[in-house]
Amino acid sequence: MWEFFSYFVMVPMVYIAFATLILGIIFKFIVVYRSPGIPGRLPVFPMEKSKTLGLLKEAFTIPAAFRGSKPFWFFLVLFHAAFTLVFLGHLELAGDIPVLRSIPHEVFLGAGALGVTLGVSVIYFLFRRLHTPHREISVMEDYVLLLLLFFTILFGSILHMADRYGMTALNIPVGDYRVYFSSLLALKPRMPVMITASPHFIIFILHLFFANLVLIMFPFTKMIHAAFIFPALSIKRK
Repeated sequence: MWEFFSYFVMVPMVYIAFATLILGIIFKFIVVYRSPGIPGRLPVFPMEKSKTLGLLKEAFTIPAAFRGSKPFWFFLVLFHAAFTLVFLGHLELAGDIPVLRSIPHEVFLGAGALGVTLGVSVIYFLFRRLHTPHREISVMEDYVLLLLLFFTILFGSILHMADRYGMTALNIPVGDYRVYFSSLLALKPRMPVMITASPHFIIFILHLFFANLVLIMFPFTKMIHAAFIFPALSIKRK
């Protein structure tokens, strides 16, 4: 039973998750594209001289959140910054990316700080939704998504800390992750023995299982804002 489950999580479920993610985003774009347009304009003041500069500034500094709640804005910025670096780190698990290697570093950056930042931010978001007025506008998928993110971060951080701090027999070398992920990209899945025989194999499977669920839910939850943020801000600045 365990062998079937671990194989399902490492191979078929990964393909299912990415197919759902890509097709789901395409579907959402089609739905938005075919929806009636918004009458009038949604100008943003003060207007930046450069539309691109203004768009980037609004996307990365999130001024609307800053005006609403300073603590929420603080954790929001921390979460997005740490998530971006972790995402780039996962790309490096599939192979060397020359532009990222221009600054020598270990995979991942932060020596564990990124996982702590993401975990604390998600806990803040979760407890924030338990209080008025956010509780009244929250739905079950909000809590499920935050819990899935938390467990994905938790098990991923355990894997990273074991590798970073050289816990004998518990670490899974980056090279073996690259064999696994590059084989998935080549549609010739391989499951390196250094992963499947590791005492941390169950932690790896749990991390991958929750990450797959997050990817599957992505197009159908509030996380889809990440795909629409730049088109939406661009429309506001027309």
